[in-house]
Amino acid sequence: MDLFVGENIKALRKKKNMTQEQLAERIGVSFQAVSKWENKIAMPDVTLVPLIASLFGVSTDEIFGYNQKEMQEEIEKICCNAYEFRESDPEKSKEILEEGLKKYPENEIILNNMLYVTDEDETIRIASKLVDRTEDGEIRYDALRFLAYAYNKKGDTESAVAALEQIPELYFTKLSEMAFILKGKPMLEAAEKQKWISFETLLQMTWKTAEYYEENGEFDKAIEETEKALAFIDVMKNERIIVNFANYKEFFLKRLEQMKSKK
Repeated sequence: MDLFVGENIKALRKKKNMTQEQLAERIGVSFQAVSKWENKIAMPDVTLVPLIASLFGVSTDEIFGYNQKEMQEEIEKICCNAYEFRESDPEKSKEILEEGLKKYPENEIILNNMLYVTDEDETIRIASKLVDRTEDGEIRYDALRFLAYAYNKKGDTESAVAALEQIPELYFTKLSEMAFILKGKPMLEAAEKQKWISFETLLQMTWKTAEYYEENGEFDKAIEETEKALAFIDVMKNERIIVNFANYKEFFLKRLEQMKSKK
């Protein structure tokens, strides 16, 4: 990374009409340490950066020389590029994200996207890190979800349940509440997004119900649930926002055929 930390600290210090000695005293280091930073001989300890940023009234990103808006746009671009290959080529998706982490080490958004393309052990490592340190609720709950899936794949059901129990049980979403509060196009956009999420969840839970009946030999009930899912797909087939109808229908038709063969 081409980070001009020392130069940024020097510029901010001078803007505040502060000497190296005064800055050193305020943050608890020697003035020689400050001099080394400003002359690119050494870098400040990462734990000092938030303190320095607070002292100058700027963000830590500004200390590191990042433009917040440009940084967010670039991170979004990295994640969108990786998303294109998430299903078709997970290794390529992972490589894109790893390159992103070289430029933006420990970035929570990139790490969160990494959870979709890593094996169980790496998922547990990354997700545990995000759960412990992130202040973003959405990232934390997503990490807990992946943590539960990874533990479950490794046969550790107890740890999987413990992770899921940290996710609050909500009976409403931000999108659903926005759909009730907003008017006009914003209301429509919120309602459309929530409708899509609810539709996918409905299909998934209908399938899990069918799976339970199938495992217990209740094939008539399993077939009934699978046929319900196909009916839901048929009802929603003209929704412009939903693009996976062919995949959904193919999956449930295949499962229906398998169930009928077992009956």
